[in-house]
Amino acid sequence: MTQSAINKVCVIGAGTMGAGIAAQVANAGVPVLLLDIVPKDGANRDAVAEGAVARMLKTDPAPFMSKAAAKLVETGNIEDHLDKVAQCDWVIEAVIERLDIKQSLYARLEAVKRDGTAVSSNTSTIPLANLVEGRSDAFKRDFLITHFFNPPRYMRLLEIVTGPDTDAGVAGRVEQFADVAMGKTVVHAKDTPGFIANRIGTYWIQLGLNAAFEQGISVEQADAIAGKPMGVPKTGIFGLVDLVGIDLMPHLQASLTSTLPQGDPYHAIAREIPLISKMIADGYTGRKGKGGFYRLDAKRQKQAIDLVSGEYRAAAKPSGPHGAASRGDLKALVETKGAVGEYAWAVLGDTLAYAASLVPSAAADVVAVDDAMKLGYNWKAGPFEMIDKLGAKYLADRLAALGKPVPELLSLVGDRTFYRIEGGKRQFLGLDGEYHDVVRPEGVLRLADIKLASKPLLKNGSAALWDVGDGVACLEFTGKMNSLDGDVMMLIVQAIPLVQAKFKALVVYNDADSFSAGANLGLALFALNIAAWSEVEKLVAGGQMAYKGLKYAPFPVVGAPAGLAVGGGCEILLHCDAIQAHAELYMGLVECGVGLVPGWGGNGEMIDRWRNNPMMPKGPMPAVAKVFEMVSTATVSKSAAQAKELLFLRPADAITMNRDRLLHDAKQKALSLVEGYTPPDAPSFRLPGEGGHVALNMAVDGFHKQGKATDYDVVVSDALATVLTGGEADLVDTVTEQELLKLERETFMRLVRNPRSMARIEAMLETGKPLRN
Repeated sequence: MTQSAINKVCVIGAGTMGAGIAAQVANAGVPVLLLDIVPKDGANRDAVAEGAVARMLKTDPAPFMSKAAAKLVETGNIEDHLDKVAQCDWVIEAVIERLDIKQSLYARLEAVKRDGTAVSSNTSTIPLANLVEGRSDAFKRDFLITHFFNPPRYMRLLEIVTGPDTDAGVAGRVEQFADVAMGKTVVHAKDTPGFIANRIGTYWIQLGLNAAFEQGISVEQADAIAGKPMGVPKTGIFGLVDLVGIDLMPHLQASLTSTLPQGDPYHAIAREIPLISKMIADGYTGRKGKGGFYRLDAKRQKQAIDLVSGEYRAAAKPSGPHGAASRGDLKALVETKGAVGEYAWAVLGDTLAYAASLVPSAAADVVAVDDAMKLGYNWKAGPFEMIDKLGAKYLADRLAALGKPVPELLSLVGDRTFYRIEGGKRQFLGLDGEYHDVVRPEGVLRLADIKLASKPLLKNGSAALWDVGDGVACLEFTGKMNSLDGDVMMLIVQAIPLVQAKFKALVVYNDADSFSAGANLGLALFALNIAAWSEVEKLVAGGQMAYKGLKYAPFPVVGAPAGLAVGGGCEILLHCDAIQAHAELYMGLVECGVGLVPGWGGNGEMIDRWRNNPMMPKGPMPAVAKVFEMVSTATVSKSAAQAKELLFLRPADAITMNRDRLLHDAKQKALSLVEGYTPPDAPSFRLPGEGGHVALNMAVDGFHKQGKATDYDVVVSDALATVLTGGEADLVDTVTEQELLKLERETFMRLVRNPRSMARIEAMLETGKPLRN
């Protein structure tokens, strides 16, 4: 799919959603005009929009992927600058959810916009037919609903609703731009209240709240049941409401009860809960307020509200599900005796039944529903995938036994499943009772789909090699958090001659949320505890050999990271010929945080990049100082754009906005490098030696005196300085790559023997945070 013909976008409404949407357009590298009302007070008529951009530059997590993106946002107001809409190819309305205000704005837009310019609303509550009432046929042809999820940068779901008059070409341009440029997975929804995700999500939340109050379940226990065991984020239901804002719930309820048909099951569960009303009135609106169902006391200790008394108490560790029920076995969960099973069924049974009742009225098929819930609410499995786990017949029989209606779709599936694998392809059950292939958009390639139709070329417990077509092989990490160990290095060594003999190129990629969290610290700690120093040194040397093997292989190697790529996961990418990165890339050399130094060649690769940067002053010290600053502080990029600024990515490396397109784009990148490919020459380094070492240590000593660096930080930084400056000579004119690797390996082994490094590794494994020792 090629880039669409949308070259400038206007967003009207600079609130949280509108501003966030504008930021994501800017992240795509496209200019955006952000307009809002003229404030009642003050001389600056653009203050609302300007203030929104200023706030986003200070927000964490950041809406902008880089400071450069923020410069693409032009601010203004709808009184002085609405005529600039004529320069735009897509206008997104994100103003307050009042029909009269929206319709008034559309009347003004119709007078200034070009014919064919798309106009869309970010509403999630007002029917499309109502929005365009009174507008011309030409305006209706250009109009659609684009419902983004908050925060727009990080939530991949975009629900699109078109009307009977919407021009397919206009809607197609918007969808293509949202997909390719903004990184959204588009789900087509029907023009019904709440569309898909919020319709089901609000019902699920209300069920969970009601059941907890009725059954006497504590908020901690409710979230322990309706969280991870159901494949839902660990926030569960009460934690999620705290996150999105407790005060939002009455507004959602009022909107749905006023727009849903009378027979909809939501009406039977919608109710005011006195405690929640009191919490809102008292300012306890969740994380954005004084607290919510959870809060932190003056000593930063977590508290939870008692649903009976309304008083806060110390949060208790709940007695949640055990055994299979805690590991995703939904049938075991709802059949657990006592409070756990009763609450699980009360939430899950009715939610799944409700979802099944919304096809085809709210969504055309089960795939749309599942995608909406997985992307909009971060569920690991969609409702119909959950039904398959639970058993469709089991669900239908249990509903019938309780005297509850059984949705037609559950009767249609019978004792079958909604999904199956047939002929190496994933299929879903259609409304005709037949199975149909799940079709991916053009340019979407998933390793999960390839696995259904093939077997790995090589495989062990930590990695696998796959044929992804057109002469390209794919190296996949498969361990927990895709951590790296000796098995990964062994498979890389085995893969190189196989790829050389039978393929054109190699891509390093996996479907997981994290590319790689680096070395397997659990295995490393085990080896350290039994003083298996030779095994540790073997792992370090083996990693260096494997990574350099990839770097100098006689075929192009393209890294395709997404999410976390730190430590050894960063180092393998530094050895690739090119990188095709997902926009959300958190990349860095973080070994100093656990009392070590990069040991798989990352130091030399970063020095080489910075010394060849045309903006870097010449001489042996500037590049070394820059790399020392980054590595000693465990700097991690907050986006792929920032990774380019830090030179973790090179200027020629590319960025894919849509996660589902990453493997396809990386594969095309690899193929583009095949013709005339020759491996790079091995670098040699001119390093500053002992004088540079002293200078770096002086900088660290200053931080130590200010209390910003611990005693052991000084030790680790000194070891890193030893590697980066080339050892003890006054000036090291020529250090070969192999000599630097040897120094790196020796320094690593010296640190790893230190008990304080072992303590840091142990703390990282236990808490996920580095120890400040």
